[in-house]
Amino acid sequence: MNRQIIKLFGFIVVLFAVLVGFTAWWSVFDAKNLKAQETNRRPLFEQQQIPRGRILAADGTVIAKSVRKGRGSNLRYERHYPLGPLFGHPIGYSFMELGQSEFEKFHNAELTGEETEFGSILNQLTGQKQEGEQIVTNLDVKAQEVAMHALEGAGHGAVVAIEPSTGAVKVLASNPPYNPNSVSNEKVWKRLNSKAEEANAPLVNRATFARYPPGSTFKVVTAAAGLESGVITPETTINAPGSIIDEGHELANDYNQSWGNISLDTALTNSVNTWFAQLGQKVGQEKLFAMMEKFGFNATPPIDLPESEVLASGLWDYENERMLTRHDPVDLARVAIGQERLLVTPLQDAMVAAAVANHGKLMRPQIWKRVVNIDGSVTKRMKPSVYSEPLKPKTAAELTTAMEGVVREGTGTNAAIEGVPVAGKTGTAETPGNEACGGGSEQNQAWFIGFAPANHPKVALAVSIECTEKFGGDVAAPIFREVAETILAGG
Repeated sequence: MNRQIIKLFGFIVVLFAVLVGFTAWWSVFDAKNLKAQETNRRPLFEQQQIPRGRILAADGTVIAKSVRKGRGSNLRYERHYPLGPLFGHPIGYSFMELGQSEFEKFHNAELTGEETEFGSILNQLTGQKQEGEQIVTNLDVKAQEVAMHALEGAGHGAVVAIEPSTGAVKVLASNPPYNPNSVSNEKVWKRLNSKAEEANAPLVNRATFARYPPGSTFKVVTAAAGLESGVITPETTINAPGSIIDEGHELANDYNQSWGNISLDTALTNSVNTWFAQLGQKVGQEKLFAMMEKFGFNATPPIDLPESEVLASGLWDYENERMLTRHDPVDLARVAIGQERLLVTPLQDAMVAAAVANHGKLMRPQIWKRVVNIDGSVTKRMKPSVYSEPLKPKTAAELTTAMEGVVREGTGTNAAIEGVPVAGKTGTAETPGNEACGGGSEQNQAWFIGFAPANHPKVALAVSIECTEKFGGDVAAPIFREVAETILAGG
């Protein structure tokens, strides 16, 4: 009798193991396929029953929280964003009707308490209630407010601020913004996606998902390639006439000014096109592209946002819709001064500034800081991670000296902070006829990238403004100063 019971028990155990094994395979290994099906709405319905974890700014300010609605079988939790549009980008939204976007989507597992599908099965078997974990971010509320206010006065564009030594993302601002509290309203959603809003594109995170010609900010990359390859030293001089002929066309300095034999500091301080165009030709395509890739070009930036919502930067082949490689024919002189078909996101330009600031080491940009369980214990903590090392410390120091000259006496004096050494570079890319700007003849894409304090960097920034008749030094540099001052005052 005992033997029969043992056999029966063994048979039940085997059946249970098969059931758990099949369920685990179906829920774990095939989870991506299941969730990819648009008809599979079950995860979204289930998540309404889970108190999704809060998202907090670095100072503890609540950015996102779940509000309890109904009771019993009608109990559900609805997402609410107390700061409204301030962090619509990069936090995104989470609603049953729309799913998730941006930070909410990338960190969905932690926010729902579902790090793995297998963990969810164990919760069901043990009867344990599933609750989301809380995520504290690196985001600075005051600095984000300053950035958004400045952008609203300047036009459409973006600001990205990174702590160079850790990769902590302090600001990720995009204008125009949207209010995540209202996107679940069908009328609002249709309006935000309507043709009338196409030019404004408020749902587009311009910090990570908009690419612009970088103009002269790219000269920092060209200079880095020249110094790292040994083609130049800071003392090397190149004759910079008012214009040169490149690929059968004239390439000129501002006002066709001739500079004669000058070195890196003078060339960068005054953004001399003919100097950098010739440097690009001396460096060569292989080495220039290699330097670009070390800075993160031609790859999706490794930030904690969905890859589908982050664009790579590089030379864009419009006809074939692909990134050009070092083996494709390009106008190297114009690449070297940030023209040709070069397109860059504000995040990528901020990464360039951060790498120079951090003695040549580029840290992985990260929005999240730590994950906190419902009992208050920290379950995960952000660890600074080196993404690449594009520069030797000596090269980074040489570039910093040249970039300080830009702010002290060159095109970026509007970025100067009293009592604080600042290193930076302006950029003004002419975009006449840009349909997104109304097709006028005087539009520019204005830029400023830089870091402060130059001798002990605490923050690196990129500022980019669309469709402006102003120059980078006039419109983007002052925004850099305001945001940098705010972050330094708080640190």
